[in-house]
Amino acid sequence: MKPYKNKINRIRTFALSLVFIGIVIMYVGIYFKNQPLVMVIFMLLGVLAVVGSTGVYAWIGLLSMKTVPVECPNCGKQTKMLGRVDMCMHCNEPLTMDPSLEGKEFNEEYNKKNS
Repeated sequence: MKPYKNKINRIRTFALSLVFIGIVIMYVGIYFKNQPLVMVIFMLLGVLAVVGSTGVYAWIGLLSMKTVPVECPNCGKQTKMLGRVDMCMHCNEPLTMDPSLEGKEFNEEYNKKNS
C-alpha cells in the first residue's frame, strides 16, 4: 500500500502535473507541422490542460483558506487539516481533531461520510 500524503499537497501535485502534461501535449503537436488540423488539436488540448490546472489551483486555494490550521505535536510546525483525519504536511504525522479517533490506527476511511 502506498504511503498516505496530505490531501492539499496531493491536489497541488496533481495541478502541477497538469501543467507539465499540457506542455508535453503541445510539444507533441509541433511534430505535426505538415498537418495543421492535427497540430491545432494538440495545441488546444495542451492549452485546456494548462487552463484546467489553473482551475484546480484556484479551487485548492479556496479550499485551503477554509481549512483549520493546527500545530503538529511531532514537529511543532503549523499545518492545515482537511477532513477528520489528515497527515502533517511536514513530517507525515497522522492528525485528527475528533476526540473519538484519538489513539486509533490512522485510516483514510474516517473521512468518508457513512450513508
